[in-house]
Amino acid sequence: MTTDTTTQDTTPGAPATGETVLDARGVTMRFGGLTAVRNVDLTVNSGEIVGLIGPNGAGKTTFFNCLTGLYIPTEGEVRYKGTVLPPKSFKVTAAGVARTFQNIRLFANMTVLENVLVGRHTRTKEGFWSAVLRLPGFHKAEAASRARAMELLEFVGLADKAEHLARNLPYGEQRKLEIARALASDPGLLLLDEPTAGMNPQETRATEELVFAIRDMGIAILVIEHDMRFIFNLCDRVAVLVQGEKLVEGDSATVQGDERVVAAYLGEPFEGAPGAEEAAEVAAAEAETETPAVETPEAETSEAETSEVAADDTEAEAPEAEADDAETADAPAAAADTTTDTAPGKENDR
Repeated sequence: MTTDTTTQDTTPGAPATGETVLDARGVTMRFGGLTAVRNVDLTVNSGEIVGLIGPNGAGKTTFFNCLTGLYIPTEGEVRYKGTVLPPKSFKVTAAGVARTFQNIRLFANMTVLENVLVGRHTRTKEGFWSAVLRLPGFHKAEAASRARAMELLEFVGLADKAEHLARNLPYGEQRKLEIARALASDPGLLLLDEPTAGMNPQETRATEELVFAIRDMGIAILVIEHDMRFIFNLCDRVAVLVQGEKLVEGDSATVQGDERVVAAYLGEPFEGAPGAEEAAEVAAAEAETETPAVETPEAETSEAETSEVAADDTEAEAPEAEADDAETADAPAAAADTTTDTAPGKENDR
């Protein structure tokens, strides 16, 4: 993989170092009665790598979807370089925010180069008729896009596979291709959703170097990851989401030393845990449902009387049953005698 950035210029449109690129305020996302993300605040500055961690189901990907226009937040707002982002994913990309996905979403039957060219669509200005008529402006724009795409493939180490189908790439290289496609839109902010999921240690290390190289281009990065070694080695700051709420934010040492973070990952309750009140209400309701009803003395008396009546009836029926059994036993003997006396053709032998 090629990660040497000595000849790379700062990405066009990338903000100056230290500028606030992402400013999410009070982001809340509800699905009916379920609150997946609750009042989350987060900022990312240019040239900074910020990590977002939390147990499965904490709302990390939902928060990403709110940032990139796939979901419209129920409450709160998301600003990019001081401007509120529109609630459309393609407009968010055009504004300067790009992302990858937890599950790889490449065009499997397109070549590696064509996949990266798709990411250039927000940066080309030629219209429909220019493309249909193949005007000079279209050819110029297409050549520029191909040159930029090849630069990015060289950057991630896939230039020699530009004409290969995306589906034929190994898993780790498909992840790199998705990052290259995201970079093709010349973003100022890159969101990576579990970029090392399923990778071996060597691939993880290569991805870490690639992310550092992207940071060196002046691009802000927000990354979700479950590999704690990867995230703490990589990030300047780390925020922890638990049950949709931001639990703590700080540098790696601060987050690693927070007992609440350890408890959240181990599933242990702690004082002031997000959702603790709701959990207590549910537990109380379940306890009330499972408590057996207390029987009254009158109910016990009624049950005793019923048992005695049933016993008397059983005793009264017992002699009758014995008599019936005796009669049933005598019936076969009588039938046998009758059969012996009436044998056919022997009536006059006596």
